[in-house]
Amino acid sequence: MTSSFEFPTPLARPSDAERDKALKVLRDGVAMGRLSHDTFIRRMELALAARRSDELAALTADLPSEGGRVSRLVFGTVEAVSGFTERLRRAWQSERLPKLQLPHPGTGHPLRIGRDPVNGLRLTHETVSRVHAELSRQGGLWVLRDLGSTNGTTVNGRRVIGAAVVREGDQIGFGQMLFRLAAH
Repeated sequence: MTSSFEFPTPLARPSDAERDKALKVLRDGVAMGRLSHDTFIRRMELALAARRSDELAALTADLPSEGGRVSRLVFGTVEAVSGFTERLRRAWQSERLPKLQLPHPGTGHPLRIGRDPVNGLRLTHETVSRVHAELSRQGGLWVLRDLGSTNGTTVNGRRVIGAAVVREGDQIGFGQMLFRLAAH
């Protein structure tokens, strides 16, 4: 007597690509105003925990997936234009910034920057800390280190946490004072 056992084939878990597609539809839905922020967060959590593809489909069933193509085009264009205007603003501002000459590489000691008169570069602006930052040559590279300043040190608009490598042409900021690095 031959008996055959049939077991239901378990549904495959959703792939990363399927999850990414569902998350993209959810992001488009919130961007188009079809989902509230709270609903988006809840559905995103459920999408990440989904064990079956049909669970993912249920999370996006009330959202247009094909309309996402048009919204991606619109939002992508707006994002590109926004990025362009920001880059243009920085370029325009960068040309008008005062230059900060990099020290001669052979000096061997770091350049301290701050309000205190003992610093190698004294900046008397109220947003600059007494001992704000330090510029030094390490392994052939210029390194800008924030020394725990209150209002921060930036390189090309990004806050320096610890230290950052800098080069000629970079925009650096100490508090609200901005400069463009220049070589000798």
